[in-house]
Amino acid sequence: MIIATFNVNSVRSRMHILERWLKTCRPDVLFMQETKTQDEFFPELAFRELGYRSFYHGEKCYNGVAVIVKNELEDVDVKFGFDDGNFATRVLTLRHKDLIILNTYVPQGKLITHPDFQVKKEFFSRVRKIIEANFENKFLWLGDLNVAPTSQDVTHPENKKNHVCFCEEIREVFNETKKGLADILRLFDSSSVYTFYDYRVKDAVNKAIGWRIDHMLATEKLAELAVKCWVDIEPRKWEKPSDHTPLIAEFKL
Repeated sequence: MIIATFNVNSVRSRMHILERWLKTCRPDVLFMQETKTQDEFFPELAFRELGYRSFYHGEKCYNGVAVIVKNELEDVDVKFGFDDGNFATRVLTLRHKDLIILNTYVPQGKLITHPDFQVKKEFFSRVRKIIEANFENKFLWLGDLNVAPTSQDVTHPENKKNHVCFCEEIREVFNETKKGLADILRLFDSSSVYTFYDYRVKDAVNKAIGWRIDHMLATEKLAELAVKCWVDIEPRKWEKPSDHTPLIAEFKL
């Protein structure tokens, strides 16, 4: 099974990228973040024509999570939000037989002095409870997690010490949250590779100025079934791209 995660930064604005990429990569499941569209405008028909069923929950202009699955993939159950229904446009859980996948668009936090930074830390605390409940399962946590875990995961880390996605405090919180999970990309690639390239940085892709803030983290039972994992940089080079690029993994399930 090929599983991918992609912060599309507006699914409707990125359909030219998605259509081209899906025709070549053909993941079995694609999780998306920042779909930025109300449900009545989600491009479900376009995905159907590409051979995928869609599950989505969004809002106008920001947030929004979705997953598309190949039509032949049966026994799929999807729910949105945490157990209390909060963060319904930032949290999606998919179950397929004995596989459980948590897709999150973690709040960025704005500034370390902003109230949203506390919201971000509380969000991770809620995710941790889900992880602890699934340690014995084939469980995968993926998405735009808005943390670069090490200095290798961001260009010029010396300039990012007070950034909400790299400061020491948030990295400690993130490490505590993901404790016991395997970083799937790092099982196969130890190089400095990024999933996010800021639009505001001129020629960021060619200069390799970016962040690794999109992740796939798995329990041991699932990690041992991983075949490969990689970042596909090409869609970030295409016309009118997202500022993120897909992260893909293959599992022998």
